[in-house]
Amino acid sequence: MPKKQQQQTFEAALQRLEEIVHKLESGEIPLDESIKNFEEGGFLVKFCLAQLEDAEKKVQKLVKNDDGNFQLELL
Repeated sequence: MPKKQQQQTFEAALQRLEEIVHKLESGEIPLDESIKNFEEGGFLVKFCLAQLEDAEKKVQKLVKNDDGNFQLELL
């Protein structure tokens, strides 16, 4: 993943992804630029998904229930 995406916030990445989607949906940019935008969008999607997975892990807790089994519980 390019350094630019690694240093940005989830919100900034999501906003940039929305801009890219809008550009691609408009169909008004040249093919080469569309491909570059599509590739950048792919990196941004991976970045955002990783951020969401990390956030989910932070709000989970392993709990032992009454029958002695463990289960994950969202906080």
